Formats: sequence, structure tokens, C-alpha cells
Amino acid sequence: MYNIHELYRGTLIIGCRFICVFAVLINKVSLQETVHREAVIGGSVLLPCSSTEHDQKLQDIDVSWRHNDSEIVYDIVKGEDFVVDQDPRYKNRVETFPLEYERGNFSIKLNNLNYTDAGEYSCLITPSNEQKNVVLIIKGKENKSNQANQGLDRTEIILICVGTLGAVIIIGGFIAYFIIHQRKKSEAAL
Repeated sequence: MYNIHELYRGTLIIGCRFICVFAVLINKVSLQETVHREAVIGGSVLLPCSSTEHDQKLQDIDVSWRHNDSEIVYDIVKGEDFVVDQDPRYKNRVETFPLEYERGNFSIKLNNLNYTDAGEYSCLITPSNEQKNVVLIIKGKENKSNQANQGLDRTEIILICVGTLGAVIIIGGFIAYFIIHQRKKSEAAL
């Protein structure tokens, strides 16, 4: 009826393939890496953003810095600083490095930090459609979220899930092996 060794071997092969597919997916997720930065109230922080496309002309490049996907932190249009639509809370607090634009470096420095500056910053470079993300954690005397900031990041959670799933598949293979083995013994006894 069932060849127990083939079934067990098949279950292990499927489990290994499953783990390999998730390992590839984890690698893809890590290529879209989110950088984490910590800073203190009243301090400054450098939010990195560099393009990997070095063959574009500066006058063809637009860069949009956003906070939590909505607030306009800073814009660079056609290689020139553009602050007309900048959110008022970032006025006179953002430093750029125009001499670095030619090298594809569009990092900004955010000064005089406060708690509302915490969150995710995104840097979108067009027309290459490159996006860089920076999670900013603000620390200070009144910061009550220090314990929450010590949690697991997304990659660690994925690794834990994949490891757990792999263990479940292997244990499931052992259970299937023993169940089929018991059935064979029962059928042989009849």
C-alpha cells in the first residue's frame, strides 16, 4: 500500500524545499532593508539615502523625503532644493548636502529632535524608483516606550516563523511515519 520510507522521505524533501523557499524570500526582504536610527531629544540624526543608479543626470532626478508616508520633510526637484510644500514643523530643521547630490547621496540631517519626529522616514528617488526607509527612534528622559523599542524586527520574526514551520513539518513527517508504521503492523497482525 504505502512505502513508509518513500512517504517519510517525501515529507522531508517537501519540508526542506519549503524552508529553502522561505530562505530566498527572507533574502529578498533583507534587500529592501530598513535602516534603524536612534537619537535623543534636542539632538540631530543623519537619515541616509543614496542612489545606486549613477548614470543619471542630476537635473533628471527628484527626491522626496516623507515622514510616516504623509508629512513632507524635504524635496529635491531636478537636483535643486525645493521647500515650498515642506511641512512647517521641518522648516529650518533639515540640513542637506548639495555637494553630495552628484554622487547620488541625498541623505538629510534632522536637527532639534522632538518625540513627534519618531517614526518611519522614506526617501523616494525618481525616475529610478528607488526607495530607502529609515525608522527613527527618539530617546530621552521622558521616553516611556523604551521597552517597546527592544522588540523583534521583521526579519527576526520571519526567521522564527520559518524555523518553527520547518520544525512542525519535520515533526509532522515523524508522526506520519509512525502512524503509517503502526498501520502496517496492525495490517500484518491480521
